[in-house]
Amino acid sequence: MTFDQIRTFLWVARLGGFRKAAERLHLSQPAVSTRISNLEAELRVPLFERGPGELVLTKQGTLLLSYAEQMLFVEEEIKQRVANPSEVEGLFRVGASETIAQAWLPDFLKAFSEHYPRVNVDLTVDISINLRAALLERRLDLALLMGPVSEFSVENVGLPPFDLHWYRSTSNPETDLSKIPVISYSSKTRPYRELMSELSRRVGPKLRVYASASLSASLKVIAAGIAVGPYPRALANALLEAGQIVEFDPGYQPQPLAFTASYLSEPRSFLVENSAKIACSVAQGWDAIHPK
Repeated sequence: MTFDQIRTFLWVARLGGFRKAAERLHLSQPAVSTRISNLEAELRVPLFERGPGELVLTKQGTLLLSYAEQMLFVEEEIKQRVANPSEVEGLFRVGASETIAQAWLPDFLKAFSEHYPRVNVDLTVDISINLRAALLERRLDLALLMGPVSEFSVENVGLPPFDLHWYRSTSNPETDLSKIPVISYSSKTRPYRELMSELSRRVGPKLRVYASASLSASLKVIAAGIAVGPYPRALANALLEAGQIVEFDPGYQPQPLAFTASYLSEPRSFLVENSAKIACSVAQGWDAIHPK
């Protein structure tokens, strides 16, 4: 019995199939099947009930899974606490919302790279609902998103929030929301739903709301005088300093955007847990020196 066999078994069990485990471990599917067959032969018990659909653990497989998680956690703990962190290798898959991508994500990647110079990073920037799905499907190791993710299997580390401020173009003084459209986040996000609910009540049927997943594009739309909208001040600074947009008060202040560094709690990973701590530290440092 080898660590490679145990590690392969764990990911087949966690992901529910040989193909998904092969993708996660960067192996061929036959190689994964061979490792599991050899492990079953050595233990002389079946570990999975094979049939249509996802694999199901046998009684012996369920017992082995608990040991496998403990063994691999101890292995990683040894590497983290005894070995030099700079020697850690592997692939780290991180997803971030565009708000964070345009704020402190570069600082986080720099800090992560300094701590783990031999770990490769696979970066995804997307809306939070897609990042949440990718995290739960184990396609991401860490998600920096509008959170928290309300699942028992997910750990959420709180990050500094982003206040929202209203902006209009300096070339278009119109701020009557019944006359000029409002541009907001993607229609699949909480800020969009909250904005629609509140403004529909306040403005009525004349309200027009545009939705966009691109914050940079949205702010350019505002600068062009096409619409107005609420966005984090830190992301609007370049256009503010260029004199293309200004703040205004329409009489309604949206709730701040709450973010978390979220990851699956099982199997435990020191690399992922430490990356969440790094993200929190970087975010707090960035928040301390940038306008709210």
